[in-house]
Amino acid sequence: MRKFSLPGLASTFSAGAALAAAAVLFSPAVHANNVIVLNSGEATLSLIDEATRQVVDTVPTGKEPHHLMATPDNSSLIVANSVSNNLLFVDPKTGKVQRWIEGIEDPYQIGFSPDRKWLVTTGLRLDRLDIYHYDGHNLALAQRLPLAVMPSHMAFSADSKTVFVTLQVSGELAAVDLPTQTVKWKMKVGKVPAGLWMTPGEKYLLVGMTGADYVAVVDWKNQKIVKTIPTGKGAHNFRSLADGRHVAVSNRVANTISIIDEETLTNVGDITGLMPGPDDMELSADKRYLWVTFRFAKHIGIIDLSQRKLIQTIAVGRSPHGIYFYDRAPVTAPNGA
Repeated sequence: MRKFSLPGLASTFSAGAALAAAAVLFSPAVHANNVIVLNSGEATLSLIDEATRQVVDTVPTGKEPHHLMATPDNSSLIVANSVSNNLLFVDPKTGKVQRWIEGIEDPYQIGFSPDRKWLVTTGLRLDRLDIYHYDGHNLALAQRLPLAVMPSHMAFSADSKTVFVTLQVSGELAAVDLPTQTVKWKMKVGKVPAGLWMTPGEKYLLVGMTGADYVAVVDWKNQKIVKTIPTGKGAHNFRSLADGRHVAVSNRVANTISIIDEETLTNVGDITGLMPGPDDMELSADKRYLWVTFRFAKHIGIIDLSQRKLIQTIAVGRSPHGIYFYDRAPVTAPNGA
């Protein structure tokens, strides 16, 4: 079993990692921010003060970071650098570099199982799922599981026994058994499946069809599609609106966000007038505002949910992807990042 130590700095730094760490550690001013945006196209993080809605700092990352996620105890924010083959850990409040973990190959998406025993990474470029044992401090590689073609997003069952993964090129949904690290089943779901969302009671999995214009409703226990919900072209990723009933889905091609009722499994309204490429989303603590990254516009946006209207945009880096709020309770599944 290959082990990776988390508490200290990794013993082997890449040149880029060392330079990035030095740039932050010796920065003359460290701000206490609570919104972090990952800019995939520039390999940076934009640090935003939520109160003033101003970018106050920029932090270098590794090459081609695509997703970010807090550790279960919220002590670190992990940035997955897919081309650098490493993980960057930063302070989730300040953005200050804490450590680098090398040798994590092609980490496109990352996710912790609800029981915190597993860290799973999808290798979009390598057609692989890497599964690590996690004890709260260390990672130990359990399995590198071939999973073609182009595994991207994931969701976990509540009992932590299964991780569901979308395969973008083959148009499939895969279910992987975590205790045995084996593929239980695959099923066709549609063109370019991406984001996944588990409905209340784990009754259905919602799958965003980025190559189409709908969300597929999957009865995963019986491996069948029971319904499709029209949304907009490029249905991509999900974010709960925290009312126990509604979830937002970003439509990257239509430049809209659809609101889905999880009980009736219907689209109850679209948010329009957005910038190109709405992608990942996060909710303000008071549940009034939905923040969204515009993947193709070098901006993020703030939506007033009472009006379902874009009220402000903030310039960030190229290809903004993940977004994180410090004042959120940590989550394990990467549904919103």
